[in-house]
Amino acid sequence: MERKTEQGNVWALLPIGVFLLIFLGFGCITGDFYSTPAIVGFLIALLVGFLQNRKVDFQKKIKLITDGIADENIVTMCLIFLVAGAFSKAVDMAGGAESAVHLGLSIMPANVAVVGLFVISCFISVSMGTSMGTIAAMAPIATGISTKAGIALPVCVGAVMCGAMFGDNLSMISDTTIAAVRTQGCEMKDKFRENFLIVLPAAIITAVLFFFVSGRGAAPSFDNLDYNLLKVVPYLVVLIGAIIGFNVFLVLLTGILLSLIVGVTTGSIELSAIFQVLGDGVTSMYDITVISLVVAFIVALVRANGGITFILSKIRRRVRGKRGAELGIALLVLLVDCCTANNTVAIVMTGPIAKEISQEYQISPRRSASLLDIFASVGQGLIPYGAQLLSAAALTQLTPFDILPYMFYPVLMAVSALLFILFRKRETDVKISSN
Repeated sequence: MERKTEQGNVWALLPIGVFLLIFLGFGCITGDFYSTPAIVGFLIALLVGFLQNRKVDFQKKIKLITDGIADENIVTMCLIFLVAGAFSKAVDMAGGAESAVHLGLSIMPANVAVVGLFVISCFISVSMGTSMGTIAAMAPIATGISTKAGIALPVCVGAVMCGAMFGDNLSMISDTTIAAVRTQGCEMKDKFRENFLIVLPAAIITAVLFFFVSGRGAAPSFDNLDYNLLKVVPYLVVLIGAIIGFNVFLVLLTGILLSLIVGVTTGSIELSAIFQVLGDGVTSMYDITVISLVVAFIVALVRANGGITFILSKIRRRVRGKRGAELGIALLVLLVDCCTANNTVAIVMTGPIAKEISQEYQISPRRSASLLDIFASVGQGLIPYGAQLLSAAALTQLTPFDILPYMFYPVLMAVSALLFILFRKRETDVKISSN
């Protein structure tokens, strides 16, 4: 099935081009980027993928896309979608979101509420190791703070998203970190130190920007800030579990159970309605789950027809010098992430070539691992069809394009990393791993 050549096949990227033309093109024409549902654009792109390479029969293509969704990262992502939806609905119906917002606003000035969302989201994502779990836990709180504090919802959700991407890139238990370290052959602690020095300035500037963006209007006044600490317990347990570093599924399932117990105990949820609450939460995430599966189908066809190989070969042939090699690694993983909409998959796919480039140009493994993780997260945080933006939009009834103007952190992270590449003193006498 696979059409493997050294140069790859540019026409294999046609399905992705068709989707972008439909989804973004119609949005620009109509002024409404959701005039065509994303799933329709993806299904048309999938049809284009099936029509390509007619030397391969339909059944073999079905087998190919079936293998494509068997990836552990894709299955995990879809399960997180469903569990996150159940937690969000359960804690909301139990009154946890409202109580948590009221408690937070009672102890936190309104003009720093958004900065608080960003900082807390950073802390949770580093501890939990997943941007998706962080978004699930914090999106309802962002919605509540937006309503109560009179701050635009996209600003609040943008703060959560930026914090989620901070940990997705930096956490030692993140899939992206593990993939980057393993493919480049370096120690986790070394990659963390290298990565942290690059992203810290971006995080500080992001916090300052959110302070000014959220504080431009008149300070709102809050009335009826009653809260029930018992209803806040599910959130506290999820946050503490994230800090300790428990598995994201265990943390969210515990939050669901506690939310139902608190809801029934306080009378917010009828005992007979608990399964209905969970069902509503799960079904609210059906769209994003189906989209994720269809994207996996498209990526499988693009990869098999040589589309990813084409991108990799073009970048590799243009590498010149150590700075050029580092820029090549950055562009390599960024483009593949834009094609796959999955930063872990992008790192796994580009890791072996990045290692070859780093060995040839004497780039330390920890630096190449850091660049892979950073620029995969940059792409993932900015593509409107990525899982993170789609999930945040689904949980808050926004569109990805509402949130994108406030995705300060991924942009600043890219700027910081580029300055790091261009102006930091080159390493000398680097010992390159031969593994």
